[in-house]
Amino acid sequence: MDYEAFFDDQLQVLRNEGRYRVFADLERKAGAFPKAKRYSDDGVGEVTVWCSNDYLGMGQSQPVLAAMHAALDECGAGAGGTRNISGTNHHHVLLERELADLHGKQAALLFTSGYVSNWAALGTLCARLPGCAVLSDAGNHASMIEGIRHSRAECHVFRHNDPEDLDRHLSRIDPDRPKLVAFESVYSMDGDISPIAELCDVADRHGAMTYLDEVHAVGLYGPRGGGIAEREGLMDRLTVIEGTLGKAYGVMGGYIAASEALCDYVRSFASGFIFTTALPPAVAAGACASVRHLKASQIERASHQERVARVRGRLNAMGIPVMDNPSHIIPVMVGDPHKCKMISDWLMDNHGIYVQPINYPTVPKGTERLRITPSPVHSDADIDRLVEALSEIWSHCALTRTAVAA
Repeated sequence: MDYEAFFDDQLQVLRNEGRYRVFADLERKAGAFPKAKRYSDDGVGEVTVWCSNDYLGMGQSQPVLAAMHAALDECGAGAGGTRNISGTNHHHVLLERELADLHGKQAALLFTSGYVSNWAALGTLCARLPGCAVLSDAGNHASMIEGIRHSRAECHVFRHNDPEDLDRHLSRIDPDRPKLVAFESVYSMDGDISPIAELCDVADRHGAMTYLDEVHAVGLYGPRGGGIAEREGLMDRLTVIEGTLGKAYGVMGGYIAASEALCDYVRSFASGFIFTTALPPAVAAGACASVRHLKASQIERASHQERVARVRGRLNAMGIPVMDNPSHIIPVMVGDPHKCKMISDWLMDNHGIYVQPINYPTVPKGTERLRITPSPVHSDADIDRLVEALSEIWSHCALTRTAVAA
């Protein structure tokens, strides 16, 4: 077999479909973000980033940076091993305590990323609970799907955010079997929010555990940043709450928060935890500082919501097709992969605005979009430039379509 030819052919298929992804070579500017340097064949320029998951700009927060500098000087660069073999640093222990407290749980367990925490926790729980049946929301993230698939447990996919369909699926399962219902709070591409209370009601009636992914909500919602479940007073109804430290908290890592026994069980049996090097102590210290800060401060969350409302209102006023939702995610709907990439490239090349095109398999074919994520560090001038540039390119696309139709 000509392996290189096979790889090239498959990549060409992506290019022909408009789905080949090109990474922007960026250098974030601490203290000036969302501004970043862009490295390209034409040299070095400046761009404004509009698609970052550093939702609150905590990646450049002085308390976070100070904590990381201090831990780096105290502990060095790496953890030195897995958590089982010399890699458990006191900063990991402190961070797990903060996360358990954040979600009102007995314990928390750190992972190297949110993807790994979902894959390892779901994969372990669903595989090792004897005869476990998993109920998975149709909109769940790839990391949740992969964890469930890896477990080889029987899986039932219920309609997105549909408690009645969940109830129908659970009603067909032996009441004595272990069951786990897995869903998210804020869905990252459409920005919709799940009916957590109603899903918990159904799960409780059927004796099922509940597993909630809050990665796009922690830090952003609730009095202390505990997510949608905290905002709605539902944290005690969730068996497991999973989150990330790489989005609103601006650092890196993932975690679960649950009972002491469940966290200890996953710690003891999950290969994705046991066999990987622990997070660097400086990363854990920075994340801990971020979590502590956002437990006490409302400033960032309030400013974030104001910026989101301002951008959404301006785009709606301009007639830009924005998917309506109750969260901070602003999907600008394009519906064609080639056009989506063209708009993204045009914004970057002509206005220094970086919004990455989102296409299949991240979203279904025909729903390609630009996913805009305003933050407290975007200025009024940044918003003006974004709205004006999008209005300009949308008018151009509309005129092109008219000309072709004629």
